[in-house]
Amino acid sequence: MGLALALTSCGGGGGDEKPDGKASSKPGAAPSSPGMNGASPSVEPTQVLAQMKGEKDVTVTLNEAVRDSGGFVTVKGSLTNNGTSAFSATYWMGQETAVQRSGPSVAGAVLVDEAGKKRYYVLRDTEGKCLCTMGLTLIKPGETRPIFAQFPAPPAATTEVEFQLPTMPPAKITLSEG
Repeated sequence: MGLALALTSCGGGGGDEKPDGKASSKPGAAPSSPGMNGASPSVEPTQVLAQMKGEKDVTVTLNEAVRDSGGFVTVKGSLTNNGTSAFSATYWMGQETAVQRSGPSVAGAVLVDEAGKKRYYVLRDTEGKCLCTMGLTLIKPGETRPIFAQFPAPPAATTEVEFQLPTMPPAKITLSEG
């Protein structure tokens, strides 16, 4: 329990907000925290680990699941609205009351280690906001937005996990070393 609290307090601010309160326009912008390696994210994804297609013709493509030396796993990808009306990720923020302060986001995402029989939830900063993409509202038809979520890392022997996002089918992804 103490380790979980220590990990959740590692994050900085909300991650994808600038000091003026507006969302960052930098694709895949991850929060700056002591556990991050400081490398800038790639502009173009180089691989597709998994793709999930859900209701309202929304597609989530996962491009990266990187374990870093600080004990974290960062999952990056994109959300595309292939539907005919605007999409807001209100069902993806999770049921936990504390996480709901992140608003429409991927705060409800979970990594499942089936072999180790454990679930890993999105980390939170000291204000209770997720270390993930927030502000996923009114995504227009045809629009694609970058997403990310940061989790505690499963044991080093675990190389494959299942990524789950509410209302979407689960997807198996392979973790890589950062």
